[in-house]
Order: sequence, then structure tokens, then C-alpha cells
Amino acid sequence: MPSMPDLVSLRQSIWQGECTAAHAVEQAIARSQSPACVGALVHFTPERAREQARRVDATLAAGAPLPPLAGLAFTVKDLFDVAGELALAGSRVLADTAPAAAHAPAVARLLAAGGSLLGRTHMVEFAFSGVGTNPHWPATAAWDGRYDAPVGEAGAPCVPGGSSSGAAVSVASGAAWVGLGSDTGGSVRIPAALNGIVGFKGTARLVPTAGTVPLSTTLDTVGALTRSVRDAVLAHEVLAARRVTRAAAPLSAWRLAVVRTTMLEALDTTVARAFERSLATLRAAGARIELIDLPELLDLPRLTERANFSAVESYAWHRERITRRAAEYDPRVAQRILRGAEVPAHAYIDLIEGRARWIARTEAALRGFDAVLSPTTPIVAPPLAAVAPADGRDAAADAARDAEFFRVNTLLLRNTGVVNMLDGCALTLPCHAPGEAPVGLMVWAGALRDDAVLNIGLQIESALQIQ
Repeated sequence: MPSMPDLVSLRQSIWQGECTAAHAVEQAIARSQSPACVGALVHFTPERAREQARRVDATLAAGAPLPPLAGLAFTVKDLFDVAGELALAGSRVLADTAPAAAHAPAVARLLAAGGSLLGRTHMVEFAFSGVGTNPHWPATAAWDGRYDAPVGEAGAPCVPGGSSSGAAVSVASGAAWVGLGSDTGGSVRIPAALNGIVGFKGTARLVPTAGTVPLSTTLDTVGALTRSVRDAVLAHEVLAARRVTRAAAPLSAWRLAVVRTTMLEALDTTVARAFERSLATLRAAGARIELIDLPELLDLPRLTERANFSAVESYAWHRERITRRAAEYDPRVAQRILRGAEVPAHAYIDLIEGRARWIARTEAALRGFDAVLSPTTPIVAPPLAAVAPADGRDAAADAARDAEFFRVNTLLLRNTGVVNMLDGCALTLPCHAPGEAPVGLMVWAGALRDDAVLNIGLQIESALQIQ
């Protein structure tokens, strides 16, 4: 069981007068200064969080209804606008821009729901990686939010996942109950999986991306990292300004697929063991799970061979700045942005049209299933040292770490990126056992199947508690 309460249970305690929002926020502030949270926050605003929590306590004492987030702390990935602050997107090259005039809609909705903003979180520069490293800021390392323990052996911190790295660590370490993030190819789900917490990427159109520094205007999705699936439901309802339709149906009422094609390839031992054990537990709980092939996934490399959305669309946004200041970018990020300059317009148009056809074929192939189950990532978090940014002291060592970085990045994004291309929705929840490195189980489906994915996720989370 989690060692720290989730948002829903703590909200109930506040409502019943067993604790106050101010007390809970003080605990979050203390955890944000603990070794578990080192590097996760790049801009820390504890007084603002305290003020909001006190305001919520005062309104509750006056007889007003308790707001959805109950004055509890949340963090914001460093690419969202917060009025009066700079959204640096993990980079130094935006330091000369003007502070935001208004909150991004996602931030405004969390504040209006009674959340207490604790600060801005570490991220991959311009959100362009699933690993979680950034040469411009001190590193943050993965923390197992399910068992409140470090990931990896002592002295060997592991990658937090990206690009919403600090968002994940802030939630896993207890510094926040909601970490606001973005997901273009897995940037909410990958760090959630590697930190043993929950991450939900809803259908992209449901939450506004206005007020954010974009990576891909086609694929970018606003989502939240939380400690439980029911917290993910609550956060999604706030961010999307909609109610999730709850289903009382048991796990046996849903028809679930496990896709063999691509999704189960090259799994490391820990992931394979945790995934198979979880499927066995779910079947024992009554789940109807079918193994299927999905050959449409084999078409993705060909579809994106000449163009990919992140490269083309990020270059369109960065082209003037990166032409003048490329040396100030993370070289690993700049390399991928600059690939967009080489893509002809017709290849980009072919990609748009080809994706639409691919979505139609894939949705047809999955018709009849309520959701698909897959490992969120095929590997557990590797050591940070193996993929650390180049330091210029040893060219051979730098080259080796670069090669390992790109290998790991490709693996981490492989399964999650399918859902972004599908314009779908996906939930990751932890499925590892005590003593194992965190492993995520991904529940996914096509566009606007968010409620089904969340309801299935609630049932799966309950069933896996007996592992």
C-alpha cells in the first residue's frame, strides 16, 4: 500500500476536520526539501501555497463547500504560463522573454479548484525526450512513490523519465498531490511509470494547450501525474472541465486486449515478470483478456520515416531562435529540432494524411475491445550516470553516453508514442511488487474513450492491490 495518502483520502480528512489544508501543505513543503525531491523543483513558491491553503481552510470554516483540490499542493511543469513568471521550458534561451501576463488555462483551472501551487518543476529542455536529463539544471532522480523508497541501488540514482521529470518526482516524493505535465509521446506516462505513480494522458482535444511552450502542436497533450487512479479521475475532471461518467461494472464486464506486436518486444526481466504477474492477477479477478496481433503498428516506422511531427513542428516554433543561438541548446535537443528544417512540405502533408488513414485502420482493428493493456515502458529506469549529458572531459565517454541516451530514449517512448499517434487516451498505473524497480501497466484506447480507460483503471488498481 502507498505510504502517503492520496488526494481523495486527504480531502476527506480535511472535510471531516481531521486535519487542515495548511497542515497538509506544510508537510508537502517539508518533503519538497527532502533528499527524495532534490532537483525536482526549479522555482519554489511555498508562501503562495501556504496562502492558498489558509484561504481554503478559512472558507471551509465559514461553511463554504470544500473545493475539489481542497487546498492541497500541486506543481507545474516549467512550460506552463503562470502569471508574472517566466516559462523557461527547461532552457536558458527563453530567459530574455517577458513574464506571462496570465495563467495557462490548465493552471487557472487547478487554482480555481482550490489547488495550492508549490512551484515549477524540472523538465527536459523543450520537452524533447523521454529520459529526463537536462544539462542546464541539477539532475533529479526517480523515487518510488508506491513504496516511498529510492529507485536503484544506493549511490546509483536512476533516470526520472521525461519530459515531465520533476512533476513525477514531486508527486512520488510527497511534495505534491498533482503534478501538471504535458505528454507528446509519453512525457506524462513514462515518468509516472519510472517513479511508481499514476499518469493520465487524456484525449488531446479535451484540455487546452494554450499558454504552454509547444513541442508538437499536433501531439501535445496536457495531463496530470497523481498517486492513485481516483486522483487521476479528479485531476482530469478539473483540467478538462467535465465529469467522468462512472461505471459500476466489474472488471469482467470489460473486453481487454494485449497487443503482441511491438508492445511486448525486448522487455527487460523485471518488466516482463511484473506484467505477466499482473495479467494473471487480473484474470483471476475475472478479467477477459485476449492476446492479439496488431500489424498496423508495423506501419509506424514507414509512416514517420521522412517526417515526424515533433521535429517539424518544433523547428517551426524555434527556427529563428535556434538559428542564432543553437550553441545554447542541449545538443541532444538541438539535433532533433534541426531535423525539422530538412523536411519538405509535401512530406509533412503526407504525414498528416497518412496518420489519419492509419488511425482509421488501427481503430477498426481494435473494434470490439474496451481497452488495450501493455507495459508502459519495456525497461525499468536505468542509472542516470549511463546517460548523463556530455561534460567535455572525455570525448569517448561522452559519445558512449550519447549513444546510450538515444537507445534508452527510443525504448522508453516506443509503447507510449503509439497512443499519441492514435490521438488516443492512456493511463499508467504501478504494477510492481515490493523490492522491484517501478513498472507501469498502461491501459489505452482510441480518442474520447477516456471514461472507459479511467473506469477500467480503477478496477485494475483495486485488483492489483492483492499482489
